[in-house]
Amino acid sequence: MVQAGVDVAALTRILAGIAGGDPDNDAGAAITALRADGSADLADVLNRVHSEMSRLRRREHELTVLFSSARDLAETRDLDVLLSRLVVRAHELVGTDITYLSAFDTSTRELRVRKSVGAVTPEFQNLRVPPDKGLASRVAASRTAQWTSRYSDYAGGPHDSGIDEAVAAEGVVSILGVPMLAEDTVLGVLFAATRHERAFGAEEIALLSALADHASVVMQTAGILKQLKDSEENTQRALARLQDHVAARDRSNVVHQKLVAAVLTAGGFGSVAATVAEALGRAVAIVDADATLVAAAGAAAVEPRQCEAPAVRAAIATSRETGLCCAVDDPRSPVEVVAAITAGAQYYGALLLGHGDLALGPVDQRTVERAAQVCALMTLQQNAVDDADRRTRAELVADLVGPAPQRRGDLARRLRQHGLAEADLCSVVAVVVEQERRAAATRFLAALLPAPALVAEAAGLVVVLGGDRDPHATAVTLRHRLADHLGAPVLAICPPVCAGIDELPQAFGAALRTARLLDALGVTDTVVDTAEYELFGMLFGHDPDSVHRFIAVTLGPVLDYDATNGTDLTATLAAFVRNGASPTRTARAMNYHSNTILARLERITALLGDRWRDDEHLYRISTAVRLDELRRSGAGG
Repeated sequence: MVQAGVDVAALTRILAGIAGGDPDNDAGAAITALRADGSADLADVLNRVHSEMSRLRRREHELTVLFSSARDLAETRDLDVLLSRLVVRAHELVGTDITYLSAFDTSTRELRVRKSVGAVTPEFQNLRVPPDKGLASRVAASRTAQWTSRYSDYAGGPHDSGIDEAVAAEGVVSILGVPMLAEDTVLGVLFAATRHERAFGAEEIALLSALADHASVVMQTAGILKQLKDSEENTQRALARLQDHVAARDRSNVVHQKLVAAVLTAGGFGSVAATVAEALGRAVAIVDADATLVAAAGAAAVEPRQCEAPAVRAAIATSRETGLCCAVDDPRSPVEVVAAITAGAQYYGALLLGHGDLALGPVDQRTVERAAQVCALMTLQQNAVDDADRRTRAELVADLVGPAPQRRGDLARRLRQHGLAEADLCSVVAVVVEQERRAAATRFLAALLPAPALVAEAAGLVVVLGGDRDPHATAVTLRHRLADHLGAPVLAICPPVCAGIDELPQAFGAALRTARLLDALGVTDTVVDTAEYELFGMLFGHDPDSVHRFIAVTLGPVLDYDATNGTDLTATLAAFVRNGASPTRTARAMNYHSNTILARLERITALLGDRWRDDEHLYRISTAVRLDELRRSGAGG
């Protein structure tokens, strides 16, 4: 029943306004007018209905927003987009001036503004809240909603000057903050703030908390998705590494099989270089201990001279110490990796690998090291064969040049084993080098000389037996090449050509006497014929050091006089005996006046005695003079 006196048309407008949401507050004004007309009870009922309808519509709108946010959670995976939408919805629902979300950094325990709506100052938009400071830290610590109607008067925690300045610059007065939680872990804080004083009600706190829960779900979901993505990426990387490892192992197995085959079939260093080059896709060079190229493979050849580069030398030294392959610490070097070829403390050379498209992993590096070990085994094998052959050749040479004829009874058969015949041997060249260089000299000359020839050590000399009819010319060439190879003095001695192998011992004996004589005289770097020194060798071969005593006894006074007075009577004496004991010819040869020569000869007479020009004395003096010249010059021939 409508109360008597009530305007039915006005009541109808009020109800229509309440039903339509009363956007212009016409229903509220009509209710107030109704109260003024004396219908207070009816006005109170209508006012309650109006308030409840407004609350229900607001709640409907809030639920619609929450459902939209939930739908976004199900449909969208972009964390930034979701958080931006969520902050915008919170801003619209709560109706504050500024709404922002701060994420919690577990490492620094700071809260950093990540998304904001309504903020105008960059200081506030990028605000960082240190641990245990301000309202934000209080929310994070208590894990409950916190608010203040006037931030400047907030006493719930210590203030920070930087935060206070940013809040003041933005004009913020009231702030409400609710935590974003994942179980007991704080993910961040969702804030709503106004630039005027405002008290936040329970419904606003509940609404903002609901949106904060959505934000928590967003961040948790993003974290889980990131973990899944990282796990998938890690799995893919692990799978790729496993595939690379399996491929490297397969490649290594193939290489190892080929390397073993190279050893068993005597494929040589070339087979090793080709196998490694093909498997690893790069140029390979194998060098010996003297950095001489032994074998190479691959399109872009690695030059042995690269061993002289400091970075390559350092890498080889490291590989020798560790037994592992070593990368060259110079990106400009054409050599990327080296592996030393060693057996114990003995160094035999190195593998040099150029750059390639295939990155060398641990398995590939082990493959390179195995290749170096195979090269070491092949070198030891080759050295063992060479040593056996060298011993056989040394025994054969010793028997050929030795004085005992009974040791040459089976020479024909032994020579045939080396591809030689007795007619192939008619010349001897004896090479004198330092003891520690004899093995290297023997190997070099054996590799240098074409067949038929025998090279071996005998009686402290490196002996070359061959069929050369001009051994002196051969000796000149051998000495020059060997001196360059060793970087040391080389003395080559040539006896006359022999009529047959039975004369080889005599030729070698002459070479041995000459070597001893020249060693006593200090002659170490020349080519000589034994014929020039045969007389001296016969005289002093039994005791080479006696040559110095002979010179001292024969020429001692003249040598002492020259040493004391700074003269050169010894040169005058040498020219005198060389020119047939003729003062005139001596003066002409020395380009002096005859009186000068005569005066010098008188001085020599005073030193050596009146009979020094007699045949016997002059012969001794001429021999001593020649020996002294050899001793002074350190060279002969």
